[in-house]
This record gives sequence, structure tokens and C-alpha cells, in this order.
Amino acid sequence: MVLKDKVALVTGSGAGIGEAIAVAMAEAGAHVISADIDGDAAQKVADKAGEFQVKTLAIQADVGDIGDINRMIETTVENFDRLDVIVNNAGVTRRAYIMDLTEEDWDRIHRVNAKGVFFCLQGAARVMIEQGGGCIINTASIAGRGYAGTSNAAYAASKGAVIALTKTASQQLGRHNINVNAICPGVTRTPLSDRNLVVRAEEQGVSLEEALANHLKPIPIGRANQPEDIAALAVFLASPGARNITGQAYNVDGGLVPS
Repeated sequence: MVLKDKVALVTGSGAGIGEAIAVAMAEAGAHVISADIDGDAAQKVADKAGEFQVKTLAIQADVGDIGDINRMIETTVENFDRLDVIVNNAGVTRRAYIMDLTEEDWDRIHRVNAKGVFFCLQGAARVMIEQGGGCIINTASIAGRGYAGTSNAAYAASKGAVIALTKTASQQLGRHNINVNAICPGVTRTPLSDRNLVVRAEEQGVSLEEALANHLKPIPIGRANQPEDIAALAVFLASPGARNITGQAYNVDGGLVPS
């Protein structure tokens, strides 16, 4: 119970990595706020987290909207009186060649993946400064480190921004006892990645099974992540054992991309 009675807010928690993080934090003893643009999905995960006998709350929120971000933070504090951990996990993408990306793609991806992460971080930090500290975890990606298999260049740029933001925020918020770190998942089996896999298969003219095998082949450890692999690191980074770790971006990718 390394997070016993901590209050943890996880964005994009309706499925995939976010769901796994929310549930793992509840299992570690944290009270969990599940936030997602899909309110029903957020509630489903809050109910699942509640099975660990912790307090939970579901919030429907679009983290690309400043008003929704502010409401999400305010609702968390109103219900729990504090915010110890925020995991800025919400993200969007699509599989596309660089020359096929549009202004609409760029704006949609950066609205959530970069702007959303920044203003969620800033809103949480306001609360954490007042209460004397906290922990901020940003979900980046090995795409932000130059992974050639990224879904698209705009997505890679947005995740590079998250890594840079993490480093700068850790330097400026450290004086307030706020730790800021990022997790960079590699190939991870989620509903979003499975949708992208369909496009990969079409591009390669192969079956889904063959496309997946091709996708996994370069991974030294020979397997994709499960969402729980990312969740395990998130729990550690939120725990007392990571109290002196800040400004870092950790790959969880089976050795696919050098740090």
C-alpha cells in the first residue's frame, strides 16, 4: 500500500494505459479520480478502482479544453481536499505518413497531447504548491525520442514536447517539493494501438497477425508492453521510493529505443 490515502487523478483513464494506471494506483492504496472524455468509460474505471476499498470519482473532461481542465482540478479538490498525484495520460493520434498530415491533424493532436498536458500540469501544480508538494507524471512516448515506427510525425512532435516540458517543469517546480517525471511507452497493446495496427496491416498488405509480428520483431526483449507494465512504473514514480527522482523520462519499450 505504497500510495495509501494519496489522492491520484488520472486523465485518459477510460481504457488502455490510463485504465491500468488508475486501477494500479487504487490497488496501491490511492483514492482515484478517473477522468476521460468518455464519461461512461471514466465511471466504469472508477467502479473498478473502487473494488480496492478506496474512494473514487469519475469526471467527464476534455483535456484540450481549459475550462474542462479547471473544472476537473476544482472538482477533485472539492471532493478530496487535496491532489497528491496527477498522471497526464490522455492522448490522441492516427497512423499517417508525414506528407498526408493536415493542419487539422496537427491541431487535434497537439491540443490534447501538448496543450492538454501543459495546462493539466499547471493546474495541478497550483494545488500542489499550496499544499506543500506533489507528484506529476506525464505519459510521453518513445515517439518523442525518434522512434521510426511512430504513428505519425505530429504525434512524435507532441511527445517530444512532453519530454521537454517534463524536464523544464521539474527544474522550476522542484523548489515547491513537486516531482515531475515522464514515462515513454514503446509498443503497447491498447485499443488505440490496435486501431493503428489495422492501418499498418493495410499499408503492408498483410494480415493483422503478420503486421503485429513485423511490429514486434525489432524489440530486443521480443514482446510488446501490456498497459500494466506502464502502470507499474507510474505507481513507483508516485511512491515515497521515488522522492528524489525528478526531471526524468523513462522508456518502457523492451530495449527498442536508446534513452
